[in-house]
Amino acid sequence: MTTTNASVRSLGRSGIDVFPIGLGCMSLSGAYGKSDDAAAIRLIHHAIERGVTLLDSSDMYGWGHNETLLGQALAGGRRDKVVLATKFGQIQRPGGLNGVDGSPSHVKAACDASLKRLGVEVIDLYYQHRVDPSVPIEDTVGAMAELVKAGKVRALGLSEAGPATIRRAHKVHPIAAVQSEYSLLYRRDAEETLETTRALGISFVAYSPLGRSLLTGAVRQPSDIPEGDNRGRHPRFAADNLARNLELVSEIEAVARVKNCTPGQVALAWLLAQGPDIVPIPGTKQAARVDENVGAVAVTLSVGEVARLSSALPPGGPAGTRYPEAQMKAVYV
Repeated sequence: MTTTNASVRSLGRSGIDVFPIGLGCMSLSGAYGKSDDAAAIRLIHHAIERGVTLLDSSDMYGWGHNETLLGQALAGGRRDKVVLATKFGQIQRPGGLNGVDGSPSHVKAACDASLKRLGVEVIDLYYQHRVDPSVPIEDTVGAMAELVKAGKVRALGLSEAGPATIRRAHKVHPIAAVQSEYSLLYRRDAEETLETTRALGISFVAYSPLGRSLLTGAVRQPSDIPEGDNRGRHPRFAADNLARNLELVSEIEAVARVKNCTPGQVALAWLLAQGPDIVPIPGTKQAARVDENVGAVAVTLSVGEVARLSSALPPGGPAGTRYPEAQMKAVYV
């Protein structure tokens, strides 16, 4: 018996279908070292040519830059070929951590600003990027629902929301997708969330499905991380933690040798095998990585191989938290 990966996956009960592997666009706006707009546009075009349909952005990626870039890439007839997802809610606080604003007035203003930057009339999937603990989720989602009624948004999503928050939000308006970090290295919160999303018919969009490249084996030591790359601040890339985590990655590499594919493809295939409601959105700045990620759809893992990987990299097994301590307060809320 083997797992199978369907050619399309549905986003909840929204009626929106996507290719099983999406493209996270954050890295195209300087989050992981320098970026080049012309190269980024070529990369987006290449992903679309390879069949990728779900493009994931946010108004905080480059503080508007990413949406503007995506709008430029989709001009000239490509808009209808993609499912366009973006997010709102994080606000810039110079010299400190980002703030969060889930007020109804901000929801509507942020949507209008995103539509303008993207150069489109409707956003297919609109997420609250981080939950605002000072605003009842019912108020935030109520304002988001008004965007659907106005024809500005097709479906609603939440990012890094905990199970209780998801249930409250879903009572106000159907939630099509919940986006959270999920990979063989980052399982605990995600798998707890899945119990709720599955009960409600909500899809799970997995960001950082390759553990910010750690699962590909590309980073073997802290010095492999370029200057200015956000991974340098992540605890799981700190020297002692990295050594422990690479021990876990070796099991993925062993399976990849047997399957004659890459470790990254094994990691994505494992995620796809967790259920048809899961859509990974790996990010990259390299066309070759897009090809590799798309190729993961053709990798089939036996039930035994899935179990082997799940056992070798159990929830809570990796060393270090998934964000620096201060940022952990804003996730899984």
